[in-house]
Amino acid sequence: MSDAGPDFLTVGGGAAARRIAVRVREGAGPPVVWLGGFRSDMTATKAAALDGWAEAAGRRFVRFDYGGHGASDGDFAAGTISSWLADAEAVIAAHVREAPVLVGSSMGGWIACLAARARRARGEPTAGLVLIAPALDFTEELMWAQMPEAARRAIETEGVFLRESDYAPEPDPITRALIEDGRRNLLLGAPIEPGCPVHILQGMRDPDVPYDHALRTLGQLPAEGTVLTLIADGDHRLSRPQDIARLVAAVAGIA
Repeated sequence: MSDAGPDFLTVGGGAAARRIAVRVREGAGPPVVWLGGFRSDMTATKAAALDGWAEAAGRRFVRFDYGGHGASDGDFAAGTISSWLADAEAVIAAHVREAPVLVGSSMGGWIACLAARARRARGEPTAGLVLIAPALDFTEELMWAQMPEAARRAIETEGVFLRESDYAPEPDPITRALIEDGRRNLLLGAPIEPGCPVHILQGMRDPDVPYDHALRTLGQLPAEGTVLTLIADGDHRLSRPQDIARLVAAVAGIA
């Protein structure tokens, strides 16, 4: 990994082409791939902590920013679940040579499950999933279903609703394209078969992804090889030292 800055990978073609920022720490063992959350980036606390663990453990670690996030090119408001999944799959294809451990935080948990499902359909194994407050189907279940009528009307008529954010000074642009594309990627209506062990870490004081959402996710996963750790005083970020220790243990325990 270069200390001078990330490398870049071009994803897509023509007007849709975008440069995705990627950092790779060389190492052995099943590569660990970080999949960040909505409007987060690869310098966030949990990703940086896993990079430190990977350095100490000699493990290969790959992290990146989706289009419109962090150091990557692109307009955040133009992104969708499908485009961010395409970014993830391009990074995995370019930098992973054996079955990976996919670590997904919030939205990244949804992306991780979609990526693992697609890998299984192609006959490509995944070593395991570690999901932190996994926000599967969040565009429909945690956004659209809970929006006031005025917000839904703005999305339908104007194409976007600006939602105040607790994690950024500017509001989140929730677009019609994001909502409609999310509906094409829903997972919770049927069994989810990732074909690998899964460990979910979920705070019970999470205001953004309530723990009953994690229970719904758990109910669609195979019982064999699936673990849910509920953290009674944990919030959405799960970035305290004790939370980081649980995350590292979960990743190390997969492979």
